[in-house]
This record gives sequence, C-alpha cells and structure tokens, in this order.
Amino acid sequence: MSITANDPKRKTWLEVSQDSDFPIQNIPFGVFLTRDDVITIGTRIGDTAIDLGALHQLGYFDGIPLTDDIFLQDTLNDFISDGKKTWRLVRNRIADIFDQGNSKLRDNEEHRKVVLFGLDEIEMQLPVQVGDYTDFYSSKEHATNVGTMFRDPENALLPNWLHIPVGYHGRSSSIIPSGIPIHRPQGQTLPPGAEEPVFGPSKRVDFELEMAFITTDANHLGEPIPINEAEEYIFGLVLFNDWSARDIQTWEYVPLGPFLAKNFASSISPWIVTLDALEPFRIESPKPEKKLLPYLQFEGKKSFDIELEVFLKPENGEETRISRSNFKYMYWNMSQQLAHHTVNGCPVISGDMMGSGTISGPTPDSYGSMLELSWKGEKPVKLNDGRERKFIEDNDTVIMRGHCKRENYRIGFGEVSTKLLPVFEPKKK
Repeated sequence: MSITANDPKRKTWLEVSQDSDFPIQNIPFGVFLTRDDVITIGTRIGDTAIDLGALHQLGYFDGIPLTDDIFLQDTLNDFISDGKKTWRLVRNRIADIFDQGNSKLRDNEEHRKVVLFGLDEIEMQLPVQVGDYTDFYSSKEHATNVGTMFRDPENALLPNWLHIPVGYHGRSSSIIPSGIPIHRPQGQTLPPGAEEPVFGPSKRVDFELEMAFITTDANHLGEPIPINEAEEYIFGLVLFNDWSARDIQTWEYVPLGPFLAKNFASSISPWIVTLDALEPFRIESPKPEKKLLPYLQFEGKKSFDIELEVFLKPENGEETRISRSNFKYMYWNMSQQLAHHTVNGCPVISGDMMGSGTISGPTPDSYGSMLELSWKGEKPVKLNDGRERKFIEDNDTVIMRGHCKRENYRIGFGEVSTKLLPVFEPKKK
C-alpha cells in the first residue's frame, strides 16, 4: 500500500507556517486533554490539534476497519496494536481530509468546531502506556568518549561493543511528557578521595540526547524477530531525554549497570512521528567495523537523517544552544536493536519504548551529554549570558528539538522541555 500522505506536493486548507515541524506530510499521533476536559487521541497539522475521536464519530474514517472507541482512549496502545496497515490507512485518510482540495470538513463549520483545537486549548499527555523500557548504548562516539574518560583511552570500547547493541532494562514508571518538571535526585555517592559513601543530592545531574522508538505487539515468548521484519513492528519515534545522575552512577554501576542514576526520570516529546512519515529521510547506516553475526546483518537504508539540537535555559535567562547532533551517527540502528532485543525470545508488546542511547557526533559541539560537553566538568560550557555550566543546576531547563529537512520539505518532532527543580521537600503536616 502506497503512502499517499507523504506526497511533498500536497497542500492543506489549514494554516501552516513554512518552517513548521508539522506540515500535512507529518501527521504524528498523540494524546491530549481538550478544553472540555476530555482526553482524546489526536494528530497535529501546523498549530492545529485535531481530535481523531470526534472525526471518527462523525464518519470521516468510514471504510477503515476501526473499533468505535479506538480514538476515545487515553493511550495509543490499542491503535498501535492494530498494525502498520491500519496506521497507514488512517494517515492517508487524514491527509485526504485536510487536503486543500477536499471541502467536506473544510466547509462544515459545525464539524470543525468539535474537531479542531488551538494548541493553547489542549494539554498534551503521555501518548502511550509504556509497558517496558529498554535503553541502548549505541553511539560509538559516546561510548568511546565515556570509555576514554573512565578507562584506558586505547581500549575505550569494551570487547563486546562492536558485536552487540549493548542495552539495559530501564524504568517505565518515571517516563514523563515534555513540560513536566523533575526534582534533583538523591542517592549514595563516593566523594573524591573518600573510602565510604555519603548520602545526599546528586551534584552531577546530566541530560542525555536520545531518540526512542515505540513498538507494537511483535512476537510470542521464545520467538525472535528477524532483522528484515523489525521495522514492521516499529510505530514511530519521539525525542528522548534520559536524565542521569553521573556521581550516583559512578558508585553504583558495577557490576550490574545503572540503577538509581537513571530511573528517576526520562522525558519524551508528546507527538509520535511515524516511521512512514520519516520514509523520505532514510540514509545508510555506518559501516560495521567487525563482521556481524547473521541475525544482525541487514540490507538497505536503516538509518534516518534527523537533525538534533539541545538548548539550556537558566532561570530568568535565555536559551543557549549547547549541542547540535544527528540521529544518523548511531552505530547500531533500530532494526538491529529490536532484532537483538528479541533474539533470545523476549516478547515485545504495544507501547514498549526503546531508547537509542546518547547520540554524540564526531566533534565536541555534537556531543549528547554534559558529561562530554564539559568533559567531566573540566571544561565548563559557556552560556550566552556569560554564565557557565559543568552539569545541570537547579531551575535550569533543558530543551531538545529535532527535525528532518530536504529542500523545502520538513518533518519535525517539536520539542521535549524539562525543568530541573531542587530536591523534593515533603510538605510539613
């Protein structure tokens, strides 16, 4: 089935600015609370939010096999479970409804009143109920930088890194949408020169520039997903800030890896951009430096050219861009990650989230964490107002943005923005 929604010549009767992340060719999916306090599944074109539940009730999806309540839910999980054929049919139909040549909804004022919302009239929610969350470690530049800092620079990568997409099991309960502030975490750390740990607030709170993909129901227990089928089970992508507490992590990570340093919060952009929408921006993956085992070998273009930026905004200050990177730098692609995740028979379900791992590029201005940008705090990052940062300070806001662009054709993700508050203080009774 062709992806007619991606036609670069298509125009819409809705107002869309030329530099919008959300032209009619995007059609992402999300969940929002309307002005009437109703939670619905929707999409977005330009700065207009579209209630898909209302569209469905009014008959605009007639002929597509959808249950009556598919868009009247507070998560996308059931819709994602319907599979790629349904996602594609729905995106194509939405593109037709809002095409400048289609007058059915455009000229029906009563329908438009219940279907269309301004962004100031809605409140974005977490788009999926995340059943499980796995975080990978798939940027060679990032892994090399970290290995250089904390181990022998000549052996920065551990022996397994070029053979498997390294990952760990994260915590889904602390995944939050953009706009929700977080508190500085507390835990055990080992101060420099000390022999015993102390308890207190992390002094090295960091962001990690990542993207994450959302899966659909994929396999039964014991059934691997072949690499050439992996993309059939990937619904789409979000921007992902995997918050980290570096000093807590240093003390706890041996022998089982990150724990409290990572599970206190992870922030995502609220609109899921489908793999179909990203189709025009496919590029070649980096060439493997070691011969891969057959289950990780693939053909075709499995990476995507997604430009990424990180901004830091101190309290009462302006934004400073501190990093500019690209998803294309990832050594291990999504198909390899999903194939490896399931090669032992691990089942994947609708709404599972897989983080890419920190995305760092080849130059210092493209590193994806403060740990790298400030090189463990040895080279403070300068902000536009003259202030400096080694790590994230209380009341700083970290903002990540991403988009694909080719000539006059742009598909974006919006942003994920999160403010770091001081340590949580219980209310006095």
